[in-house]
Amino acid sequence: MPFYDYDCPSCGLFEASRRIAERDEALACPSCGDPAQRHINTKAASVGGADSDGDSAGSYGMRHRGGCSCC
Repeated sequence: MPFYDYDCPSCGLFEASRRIAERDEALACPSCGDPAQRHINTKAASVGGADSDGDSAGSYGMRHRGGCSCC
């Protein structure tokens, strides 16, 4: 499953693996349990290109870990 960034108002950014259909739904923060909204990264990403962490950016605004077979 792809990884998405979420922003907790109390704790800050965290990432979670979720289905594409669930990506825009609020998610409970793993630290405090408060609802966190998806954080949209505004930097441009090319489909299939690698970022500085070695993860690639997909067309749904998600990141793929090395060896990911979701696409």
